[in-house]
Amino acid sequence: MMRKKSVSASKASLVLFLCQMISALEVPLDLSQPPTITQQSPKDYIVDPRENIVIQCEAKGKPPPSFSWTRNGTHFDIDKDAQVTMKPNSGTLVINIMNGGKAEAYEGVYQCTARNERGAAISNNIVIRPSRSPLWTKEKLEPNQVREGDSLVLHCRPPVGLPPPIIFWMDNAFQRLPQSERVSQGLNGDLYFSNVQPEDTREDYICYARFNHTQTIQQKQPISVKVFSMDSLNDTIAANLSDTDIYGAKPVTERQPVLLTPTGSTSTKVELRGNVLLLECIAAGLPTPVIRWIKEGGELPANRTFFENFKKTLKIIDVSEADSGNYKCIARNILGSAHHVISVTVKAAPYWITAPRNLVLSPGEDGTLICRANGNPKPNISWLANGVPIAIAPEDPSRKVDGDTIIFSHVQERSSAVYQCNASNEYGYLLANAFVNVLAEPPRILTSANKLYQVISDSPALLDCAYFGSPKPEIEWFKGVKGSILRGNEYIFHDNGTLEIPVAQKDSTGTYTCVARNELGKIQNEVQLEVKDPTMIIKQPEYKVVQRYGQVSFECIIKHDSTLLPTVIWLKDNDELPDDERFLVGKDNLTIMNVTDRDDGTYTCIVNTTLDSVSASAVLTVVARPNPPFDLELTGQLERSVELSWIPGDENNSPITNFVIEYEDGLHEPGVWHYQTEVPGTQTTVQLKLSPYVNYSFRVIAVNEIGRSQPSEPSEQYLTKSASPDENPSNVQGIGSEPDNLVITWESLKGFQSNGPGLQYKVSWRQKDVDDEWTSVIVANVSKYIVSGTPTFVPYEIKVQALNDLGYAPEPSEVIGHSGEDLPMVAPGNVQVHVVNSTLAKVHWDPVPLKTVRGHLQGYKVYYWKVQSLSRRSRRHVEKKILTFRGNKTFGMLPGLEPYSSYKLNVRVVNGKGEGPASPDKVFKTPEGVPSSPSFLKITNPTLDSLTLEWGSPTHPNGVLTSYILKFQPINNTHELGPLVEIRIPANESSLILKNLNYSTRYKFYFNAQTSVGSGSQITEEAVTIMDEAMASRQVDIATQGWFIGLMCAVALLILILLIVCFIRRNKGGKYPVKEKEDAHADPEIQPMKEDDGTFGEYRLFSFVSSAPF
Repeated sequence: MMRKKSVSASKASLVLFLCQMISALEVPLDLSQPPTITQQSPKDYIVDPRENIVIQCEAKGKPPPSFSWTRNGTHFDIDKDAQVTMKPNSGTLVINIMNGGKAEAYEGVYQCTARNERGAAISNNIVIRPSRSPLWTKEKLEPNQVREGDSLVLHCRPPVGLPPPIIFWMDNAFQRLPQSERVSQGLNGDLYFSNVQPEDTREDYICYARFNHTQTIQQKQPISVKVFSMDSLNDTIAANLSDTDIYGAKPVTERQPVLLTPTGSTSTKVELRGNVLLLECIAAGLPTPVIRWIKEGGELPANRTFFENFKKTLKIIDVSEADSGNYKCIARNILGSAHHVISVTVKAAPYWITAPRNLVLSPGEDGTLICRANGNPKPNISWLANGVPIAIAPEDPSRKVDGDTIIFSHVQERSSAVYQCNASNEYGYLLANAFVNVLAEPPRILTSANKLYQVISDSPALLDCAYFGSPKPEIEWFKGVKGSILRGNEYIFHDNGTLEIPVAQKDSTGTYTCVARNELGKIQNEVQLEVKDPTMIIKQPEYKVVQRYGQVSFECIIKHDSTLLPTVIWLKDNDELPDDERFLVGKDNLTIMNVTDRDDGTYTCIVNTTLDSVSASAVLTVVARPNPPFDLELTGQLERSVELSWIPGDENNSPITNFVIEYEDGLHEPGVWHYQTEVPGTQTTVQLKLSPYVNYSFRVIAVNEIGRSQPSEPSEQYLTKSASPDENPSNVQGIGSEPDNLVITWESLKGFQSNGPGLQYKVSWRQKDVDDEWTSVIVANVSKYIVSGTPTFVPYEIKVQALNDLGYAPEPSEVIGHSGEDLPMVAPGNVQVHVVNSTLAKVHWDPVPLKTVRGHLQGYKVYYWKVQSLSRRSRRHVEKKILTFRGNKTFGMLPGLEPYSSYKLNVRVVNGKGEGPASPDKVFKTPEGVPSSPSFLKITNPTLDSLTLEWGSPTHPNGVLTSYILKFQPINNTHELGPLVEIRIPANESSLILKNLNYSTRYKFYFNAQTSVGSGSQITEEAVTIMDEAMASRQVDIATQGWFIGLMCAVALLILILLIVCFIRRNKGGKYPVKEKEDAHADPEIQPMKEDDGTFGEYRLFSFVSSAPF
């Protein structure tokens, strides 16, 4: 989440405008003016009786006013009271209490008068009352003995203080007593119990009264409450009655609600406009009633309505006449409801509609003073002149009183005076002073000259021209030295002289001239306006989610006017950042290292300049694994089930997705926790299925997207009752280990599956398909039993049943097992071999009778081995190979045979015990195949026209060699191949001399062997014939020829001349362009050729020639 805000320009301009309006009405202090009260004490002034009493009264005027006081309506002569002094040049009274005076002696109504030759102003009536914090009256408090479930009210009745004390209830250890929907404090300070419970029994219910003015706390004597439960009450009655008496107290009974306060069905309430309305309803009942509030015929006011004290108190702030009406509180529980209607009437002390304002007139002008106020009931308006009722004040022919208005016509200097307007009704009064000052003054501009105003672009600019004059001057504004008068919709001209430019732009910058004129003169003033670029956050902080102990960073990149110096401040939850080195504030960011849960919150980047302020906020959410659940509780315990409930721990800003429930069996596997079940994260109870004879403890683990919480503390233990087993062992098998036994095995029941003590097993067996009775034996808690003396490999029906001290498990299912196996008795017969090709053969056999297998038929094994190679007639070490064919298969393929060889094989049947006897050996031969390549090919004794070839026979002839094939072809200087020549060579040859070859020629040879089946893979070699000596002598060495030597010398001389020219040009003043120098140092292989640069062309030519062979 992200939020951006800035200082409201319109709000700032409004504040400035109001301030300037006030200053425009101010008469300069060097001019004559009647008194104005500037400061006074509040109307209702409660003072601390231990400190001096200071009654404020400050005023201004020309000449400076003198001050006098009345007390209780009569003149208060401060000179006659040594305890009272008046501050110099002030009307403020100081009554010295700390040196022997008593505050009670100065209680009363005080009023201050400030007077000079032009009039008199008066203060409000100031009522002085010392605060009081009286002690509690001593009273004998009887213990409260109350039956469980009944209601109770503990009365506080604090002493009457001034102002009223704040009430709260505590115990002897000065700890506040816990309050709830059931127990709460009323507005009158009493403590109300909707119903009492045994835990309410205590002897230290103490009501305290705190008197803030005197900073004292008074304490009521402790109140004792004893709650009698029904069980204890029955025991008490039984102990005091004989056996023949009938006794018994009624159990705690539920009761429908009854209102404890207010009483009755209706009541009334009067509240004053602007105050806080507090309505209260507290009800008794069991279960504890819930309170609801409605307004009959209307809605409770939104944004002003609050519920306090567990909704027992309705609070409406800033009430007005529209809030009058009937308010109903409804107390409800499962047995019924009770209600009370409070009729609210909102009255109003007087409040201003139009307060009178000072009036400055020039001789002969007209004017009015208006005083309008409202209230309920409507207030009376009365006028005073210089503190005297206007009816008995000296007459002034220029004034006329018309109700709430005084009209002045053709005033003269003697018309100057201070008028007071008093608006009053039964709930209070308002008093306002306003003077009429008659002056003849030329214009004055009160704003300092050449004042500089700086504003942000697109915001209002307010240029001040505070002025004074009588008659009131006219104001005009100009821009620039010779500018014309400003007019039009783009400007606003305020009555106080202020020029407003609603949307200032960059071109609004400049000099502005204010001119004030009346019939007595003219004056002007210049001010300067500068319009700046606004400050902006161009990269705002963004919403972040980070895991606990991680790192997070918020960005705040700004753009601002270059003439303004911004300051960046970071706040957390609208307060300063914690004083923690983990918070790193950079130029454009805030980084938080090793984040903790406390860092969760809203972070705000505030950018301030002297002219504007912008801010942007983002929320940081710190997530982590949830905290473990707590308060595990087992309820509804039954033999095979229990209900488990818990309270989730803090999810740490990542919702809990599910809860995992684990259990521990303290009887069989203490300390080992097993998975039981899991439920969704919205569920906090689960019904668990249980097994008998288990001492259960449970724990709960919360899971969210971050991971699993630590396990909760274990629940209380719950031992289930024993029972006979519910199930039998699993995975029952019967497999003999010897030819004459049967080994019966099973998986034992786990501890909690035993359902009770004394776990044993009943093992039963009988031979299948034989009319035998079951043979049974009961064994201890083991997992194997061996039956001896059984026939070899016969099927048995087997079952294993669990039992314990309380009985047997249900009848088990039967399984089929076999007694032990023995080796097969016979070999497979009719073994046949079909040779598929030189490397593959297929073997067939007849299956053996199953009875002779004497076990589980697993398959057949074929043993085969090479006896000899038919081509070499030599024997070698016999290596037998084995192929296994699973199941009752009667054929198989023998791959990987060697061609032209003699093989033997036999076949054996296989069971779980081992192999049976082998069948008679069967001999078969593989046919010829193609040979492998000759073992080597060597070419020796090269001459001008012949080469000698020698070779070795193939390593694997794979048959009878019939011949060798030799192919060869010449290769010229360009590596092109010439015509191919083929020669067939007898198989008994091992060398060959090739004649009539070309001299000094390279040849490529291809050589392979053949059998009757075909040619084998070939081997290749290359060789060269030698050069003829006579021919070699006729070859002229060009390097020794004179013409060639002369040509090479000429070329060398030319290159030397080119190098000298290049060197001279390069050193001629060093005036090569930089670009050419850069090109000269570049790689010549990637430089483009430049037609206008002969140097590089020659350099390239030199490079090329020098690389050619000489």
